[in-house]
Amino acid sequence: MARPTPLSGFPEWLPDGRLVEQHVLDVLRRTFELHGFVGIETRAVEPLDQLLRKGETSKEVYVLRRLQEEAGAEPDRAGSLGLHFDLTVPFARYVLENAGHLAFPFRRYQIQKVWRGERPQDGRFREFVQADIDVVGAGTLPYHYEVELPLVMAEALGALQEIGVPPVRILVNNRKVAEGFYRGLGLTDVEGVLRSIDKLDKIGADAVAALLVAEAGADEAQARACLELASISGSDESVIDRVRALAGESNDLLDEGLAELGALIRAAAVRAPGVVVADLKIARGLDYYTGTVYETVLVGHEQLGSICSGGRYDTLASDGANTYPGVGLSIGVSRLVSRLLGAGLVTATRSVPSAVLVAVSNEDARDRSDAVATALRSRGIPVEVAPSAAKFGKQIRHADRRGIPFVWFLGEDGSADQVKDIRSGDQVDADAATWTPDDADLWPRVVPA
Repeated sequence: MARPTPLSGFPEWLPDGRLVEQHVLDVLRRTFELHGFVGIETRAVEPLDQLLRKGETSKEVYVLRRLQEEAGAEPDRAGSLGLHFDLTVPFARYVLENAGHLAFPFRRYQIQKVWRGERPQDGRFREFVQADIDVVGAGTLPYHYEVELPLVMAEALGALQEIGVPPVRILVNNRKVAEGFYRGLGLTDVEGVLRSIDKLDKIGADAVAALLVAEAGADEAQARACLELASISGSDESVIDRVRALAGESNDLLDEGLAELGALIRAAAVRAPGVVVADLKIARGLDYYTGTVYETVLVGHEQLGSICSGGRYDTLASDGANTYPGVGLSIGVSRLVSRLLGAGLVTATRSVPSAVLVAVSNEDARDRSDAVATALRSRGIPVEVAPSAAKFGKQIRHADRRGIPFVWFLGEDGSADQVKDIRSGDQVDADAATWTPDDADLWPRVVPA
């Protein structure tokens, strides 16, 4: 068989990288559960017509097709299935299908792979892991959840700093502020303006101004005012005063949005000072967001883009008779892990779980080595037995290559067993019923590189 060619955009971590990813997931899961979020998992596929409701992302959906179907045939939107490209759309469907069995407000977290047919680049993949939290209400959902969720994410990401993850900045805006401001200018294509502003970091102010004129119906003065709004940012309530000064005349929608944005800034200043920053250029191009929107960057790695984003949505989960408004955020776990590994920010103390390799003196005595391994495992110590009864020096080198810190030697002719720390060379008598490695050596740990 020829050497396989790697598939671009489908990351596969080496064992030590997988340990880093698993540690990140464990910290996120533990933090979410501390705040009362319950874990769920949804199917990998959704009806294609539901996935294609989301506008610009529709061209990135992977469509499922059976092999016996005619090649080149156009998929039937009504009957075809596609792989989900995020966890929000399947979650909305899950809520609608199970509403009679859920207690609202329903707090859920979800950690799964998603698939997106975009061009792979640094931090962007075609298959990747996301970790989402959402709160959904039945009919109504109080604004305070829009304050709570980014602070939960700030806590979760802050807990990762002890292993070398850089601090984060959660950038927030409010769709009501943007829409109230644009309508106050006389602009009616609010979604078109938001889509253009959402491209500001990618194409620059001049190109966005041209888009606003060409595609959103703005004149040059209106485009300039939209860009001035997008330039406002800060972590205190002076942001609110600056928006009011720029807007001149107020309106109910703008006032409501500014009141909500101010409440979030005040709460964040107490619970996560310096982490949450109001940034009026955050638009989130997806059209189902209706209130607060969020994007999160790693400090010092802003060029990577947002690693965590989301917002408030009021009509995504609706069956016509009942509506389930929600607010949620999603961490791009694969994007985060790829930067941690690629930039050498974190490392694992070893790439295998085993703390001990039990040596085999000869194959006839392998059952004695297996018995020691069983005794150690029964006490929660991860162990493996040497693959062959080679010379002890070779067995020690095998342990060293695998990163296993201890080698266990069976006693002969009634002598005690011994365990050797192959890093220091120390070798002492040991009993499988009582010996335990230091806590730092029991399991692999993820630490700053």
